[in-house]
Parts: sequence; C-alpha cells; structure tokens
Amino acid sequence: MSRDLRGYWGAEPVPCWPNGARLAVSFVVNIEEGAELSIAAGDERNESRYEAVEEVKGAPDPCMESHFGYGPRQGYQRIVDALAAHNAKASFSTCGRAAEATPWLIRDAVARGHEVSCHGWRWETHAGMAEAHEREIIARTHASIARIARVAPVGWHTRSATSPQTRDLLKEHGGFSYDSNAYDDDIPYMDGTHVVLPYAFDTNDMRFSPGGGFVQARDFSDYVIAGFDRLYAEGGKAARMMSIGLHTRIIGRPARIGALEAVLTHITAHKDVWIAPRRDIAACWAKHHGDAE
Repeated sequence: MSRDLRGYWGAEPVPCWPNGARLAVSFVVNIEEGAELSIAAGDERNESRYEAVEEVKGAPDPCMESHFGYGPRQGYQRIVDALAAHNAKASFSTCGRAAEATPWLIRDAVARGHEVSCHGWRWETHAGMAEAHEREIIARTHASIARIARVAPVGWHTRSATSPQTRDLLKEHGGFSYDSNAYDDDIPYMDGTHVVLPYAFDTNDMRFSPGGGFVQARDFSDYVIAGFDRLYAEGGKAARMMSIGLHTRIIGRPARIGALEAVLTHITAHKDVWIAPRRDIAACWAKHHGDAE
C-alpha cells in the first residue's frame, strides 16, 4: 500500500468555498450508542473504554451500556440545540446498529437539516477484517441508514483503523462520494473521483477520555478555538478545512456542553466561514478539483 507524504506541498489549492469563504468548518457528531460491543447484544466481548477503562469479561455489562445510554437520552438534545442556536449543520456519523437502536434520533437529525453518514455497523475497527466480510458490513450499514434516515448516505468513516481495501470497497459499492478515513491534512484531496475529507483526533471531544488531555470544558474550547484561528488566518491564501469531532455521551454532559457553545459563538462571529455537512464540502471540492488528479 503506497503512501503519499508530499500531498500539496509547494502548490496548495486556493480557497474554493462558496461565497468566498476562507475556511470550511465541519462539525461531526458521532452516533455510536447501541453499536458498542456488548455480550448482551450477542457480541464476542464487552466494550472496555468509556470514562474509565474496565472490561467485564464473560458476562453482560449493564453499567457500560448505561454509560453509552446517556448520549441519546440527554446529550443529543443539548448538542442539536447548540447547533440550532447558531444555524450550524453537522454530519452525524452513525453506526448502522446505533441507527437501528435509535431511529427516532436519526430521523430527527435529518429533519433538522443535518447529514447522516456511515460509521461502520458496530463501533469497531476494520483492521485485519476479511475482504468479503468488510464488503458485507459496508453494504449492510449503507442499506440500514438509508432505510432509517430515508436519505441515502454518501460518506463513510471507520473507527480509527481501516483495512488496506476499505477505500476500494467503498468505491466498489458505488454509494459513497467521500470517506474520512484519513488524518493527514487540513484540506480535502481526490482519490480518482472519490473525495477524501481528513478527520482530526485533536480537535475532538474524545480527548476528555482518560489520558486524553481535556479535563475542564475550557480545555476543549480553548484548543479548538486556537485551531480555528490558525486555519482561518491561513485560509486567506490557501484552501483550509477544519473538522471538530463530537460525541453525544461526551460533549453532551452538563459540564462540557458550554465548550461547544463557546466554540460556535467564536466561529460564527467571523465572516467568510462556511459551516457545512461533509457531503456538501465533498461535493464542492469535487466540483472544483475533481479532474485535478
């Protein structure tokens, strides 16, 4: 598998975002609740990581399921309220099994004008997965979310680790225009006619997890705002995109939601910023750069 370590070095594309925007901002809300590994759901083991790291082995773990349950029960509403207050549309990156467990949530997100994209069937990596099995998972996830959301998804993001054939299988499926299985740039790029929208783990509420570096709400907002300010400044000369990762069970907590509100207030106070779902960012990039490679 070849690697491109050069990218756009020395010849970065100029901004191409709508209305002369100098920065595209993508809020990604990860919907994983109901798709975490659970013996009670028939999985081979239980999920081991939440606010503490502990795995119950050989028996169901109602405690872990309860941790994940906070997202749809409380956190989701706080997040969509914060986005709505700033007229910001997000991409809800959704596991197929999570969509099956919370169809009301998925349909509510669509009704609010947000994108629903694919985040695998279970909340799991695809590293080492057999090609036939991965092909079936991709098809199953796409079909499930299309049925529940009543809008066919066009984006994909695998939890952390992909297999070497993941992107080829997404192209083979035919229903995907982009994936976010990359962390190597602040700008989209083309893989043939397929758009790659790099994601980010630093500007991500996952860093509230043990050892992740965020403790107070301001740790998140200060860090994300610093990233935004730098990319906004650079966006005057070169195309820039910023990804901000959210989870309903994490940033949706009472002591943390203020951080998202602070980030939204800061970003929307700036002119020439395009907050958009990833499907729109991918479509814009393909329109302007689809024949560049």
